[in-house]
Amino acid sequence: MNKVNESIWTGRVDDVEDRASFRYHQVVELTDIEQISGGYAIIGFECEEGVRRNKGRLGAAEAPNALRSGLANLPWRFPADARLSDVGNIACDGEELEPAQQQLGKAVMAILSKGAKPIILGGGHETLYGHYLGVREAIGKDAMLGIINIDAHFDLRPYDEQPSSGTMFRQILEQDPNASYFVAGIQRYGNTQELFDRADLLGVTYVHEDEMIAGQLEQLMSALDDFMGEHDAVMLTLCTDVLNAAFAPGVSAPSPFGLEPTTVRAIIRKVTGHKKTQSFDICEVNPTLDENGRTVKLGAYFVNDAIASFIHKA
Repeated sequence: MNKVNESIWTGRVDDVEDRASFRYHQVVELTDIEQISGGYAIIGFECEEGVRRNKGRLGAAEAPNALRSGLANLPWRFPADARLSDVGNIACDGEELEPAQQQLGKAVMAILSKGAKPIILGGGHETLYGHYLGVREAIGKDAMLGIINIDAHFDLRPYDEQPSSGTMFRQILEQDPNASYFVAGIQRYGNTQELFDRADLLGVTYVHEDEMIAGQLEQLMSALDDFMGEHDAVMLTLCTDVLNAAFAPGVSAPSPFGLEPTTVRAIIRKVTGHKKTQSFDICEVNPTLDENGRTVKLGAYFVNDAIASFIHKA
């Protein structure tokens, strides 16, 4: 685990004593997992090996620290007893994706064992598999786990040769009989027919992007309620390529017909506000492809929304 440089957590200071004037950089505690006691813990996954294997555009490994910088200056408008920790980054060593995912899984499990909610900053979407390993270890193999993904793509590609950022959900569903998968934002022409067939075969619940429009979100929220109600624990992952490229240009695979930020925000609030939700990750933010930092800033706001919903339900 690599510690984060304190200089990343900097920003405006309106007051050094009045907590009502504090921003994220004034409350975050840079610490080790062993020292956590409840609260909310940020952990970064500096990895894009899965994206490389999936032939995507590289740069997502820089996202964890960029997202921290985006969070640093946001107001901290939460109760005085709400604690935010930052335990640092796990970095993928060269092409060693699988060991890095295992390491992330152990860290996520350790955070949960300390009574804290993990907030995982990817990285490519291969982040999700490490995230899953940790949650599964924490809740036990017999618990029913619901995985909710906000994504334009199924990520159900074959993994016979090697896992990538496009295989994780197939890996999980074929190896874990007690896991189920709900994905919102699927692009009709961003996935092959084979992937749609595979999703049906694996019992995936999916909602197309063009069904997630004003006037129809109530139906989506009801479906999410039903899905979460059927499971013992829930985890949430956001792949930022689900967003319309006009709002999020800095991603590996931009979506011209992607979702609007307000729709994604509503889903994040809904899921992280549920009592069964254990954790949240954000993936595929690519600072090297971003325009004027728009995607990083939007990603930071999504992370803030997730933390806010976790805190308000506590």
